[in-house]
Amino acid sequence: MQLAKLTAALVAAGLALPALAAPDAATLQKLVERMEKLEARNAELEKEVQSLKGESTKLSQALESPRLSEDEPELTVRLKAVEKDALNMKKAAKIAEGLDGIKVGAALATVAQQARGLPDGIENGRSQLNYRADVSVELPLKPLGDIEHKLFAHLRMGQGLGLNAAFSNLGHFASAPNALAFRASGSSPDDSVTILGEAWYQANIPLPFLGFKPYSRETLQLTFGKMDIFGFFDQNAAAGDEAKQFLNSVFVHNPLLDAGREVGVDANGFQPGFVASYLNYFDKTQPWRLSVGMFGAGDRGSNYQHSLSSPLLMVQAEKQLKLFGGLTGNYRIYGWNRSQAADYTGELHKHTGIGASIDQRVGDGIKLFARYGKLVSGELPFNQAMTAGAEFSGSYWNRGADSIGIAGAWLQSGKGYRTSTATAYLDDAQSQIAYSFTPQGAEKLTEIYYRYRMSPQFELSPDFQYVTNGGGNSDAKSVKVFALRANIAY
Repeated sequence: MQLAKLTAALVAAGLALPALAAPDAATLQKLVERMEKLEARNAELEKEVQSLKGESTKLSQALESPRLSEDEPELTVRLKAVEKDALNMKKAAKIAEGLDGIKVGAALATVAQQARGLPDGIENGRSQLNYRADVSVELPLKPLGDIEHKLFAHLRMGQGLGLNAAFSNLGHFASAPNALAFRASGSSPDDSVTILGEAWYQANIPLPFLGFKPYSRETLQLTFGKMDIFGFFDQNAAAGDEAKQFLNSVFVHNPLLDAGREVGVDANGFQPGFVASYLNYFDKTQPWRLSVGMFGAGDRGSNYQHSLSSPLLMVQAEKQLKLFGGLTGNYRIYGWNRSQAADYTGELHKHTGIGASIDQRVGDGIKLFARYGKLVSGELPFNQAMTAGAEFSGSYWNRGADSIGIAGAWLQSGKGYRTSTATAYLDDAQSQIAYSFTPQGAEKLTEIYYRYRMSPQFELSPDFQYVTNGGGNSDAKSVKVFALRANIAY
């Protein structure tokens, strides 16, 4: 039965073969048309493949060359533009990385001053104009383990001595009514030169040494080089910047150190030195510091000649406190010693002194300050000084960036100086006209300024100073000094 069925299927298949082997004309025509379409499509695909191969070759050749040409494919132009942008970004990132931590500051200050009440013989000293320019650079160095260190440089230039020469000739204790006045050209006022005022190295060493730095709450700071001693001692937040705050030097620094010349700086106000400082900040809100410094002082020591033969030694203890509801205050006490320093007679003797500097914020916009200095050993024209004042923020009259400052100074003449006869000149340093007087009591000085913010970098400050009993002379006329200061700082 199964064999019969198989035989019948084969017969049927054989009968169908002739029909399949001989299709009609219409079917053949359709097959030909489809074949022609496929061949045409294949030809198009081959052209497209060849075109893509050509473009790929051009693309490869263009990418191998760093140059751009008008015949290049658009894709390579865009790729090269992206590469260029990425390269520029990398260069900028490297430059930024190399400049990370570098601090640069620049300032230009100009002061116009006029004095009233000077003796009739004074000439060329009633009004003066001067300028001073400063540029500072702080360059961090690659850390040595946990030790961070840096280099600091300060360039200064200027012209004009202000009214300082006139006041010095009059024998006033406060002989620098213009602490901004600077000239490094010597006797010639026409030559303006730039000096390297400061150049020092500083290392901050976390303590304990070789300990775990994140847990450190103590730092040993070592600094050496040519420096401004007042950047490390006798600082004061309310009275320490003659470009922004008080102009008279008795308010900028301790009068004995500055006006009394106990600091022994060179002709430009700088000196070589070494400072070691211990900072303790276990209580971060109220840290404290101890500092010891040794500086070349005097006519030869300050300019790198016999700098260590009779140096200035200074020690300072400072503490930051939070008083009056958590407001910041800085309290500093210090002492100094010089084995050879000039008395008012010109003779060399040992000088020892003590001082204090305080600044305390007592309100959102009120900052008080005070300084005191006393010469324990040695004789100067004045042996004791006290200054005090306040700075008020302009926020109280809707001028938050403005400030007004007022201060007074009391400079007590020394015991030995009061028994002598002082001499004052009625002209500048070249005059021979002089008069003598017997010093008595204390010289008194008042200063007030207003700092008006024109822009974030530009400030104008009218300033007024009033001096009585100049040089401890009770017969001296009161002197008024008017000034206008312009300060541009970046």
